[in-house]
Amino acid sequence: MKVIIQRVTEASVTINHKEVASIEKGFLVLLGIVNEDTKEDIDWLCRKILGLRVFPDENGVMNTSILDVKGQIIVVSQFTLHASTKKGNRPSYIKAAKPDVAIPLYKTFIKHLEELSQMQIQTGEFGADMKVSLLNDGPVTIIIDSKNKM
Repeated sequence: MKVIIQRVTEASVTINHKEVASIEKGFLVLLGIVNEDTKEDIDWLCRKILGLRVFPDENGVMNTSILDVKGQIIVVSQFTLHASTKKGNRPSYIKAAKPDVAIPLYKTFIKHLEELSQMQIQTGEFGADMKVSLLNDGPVTIIIDSKNKM
């Protein structure tokens, strides 16, 4: 399971010209899932995301978490995070989990993030053609792969 976390001052997701999610200060989390991902990957990633100290403290040092600043989160599924570009110029997405595997894990990820954070997590729509807008704050962008814990 791989995520790209962007610290934002605002972010939104639009599907068919209709805004389906919108936040102010917080995280836009792009989530990519592979067949080997498990509930242990979900738990580890959710705890890592919520514990990241990437918001400024009173001295302007990145030392506070999203929970500390009472931020918001949007999670967007993104199978392209597992693209392989080793051969040719057309990416291969063979490592990305198919919907029958990915959708349950995606939903479990969101539910677990909500349970741990005690906040409502906003989302895009799995498999939809989404337009994602954001104003990256910093810019701060963090990439985490649950297969690289060590």
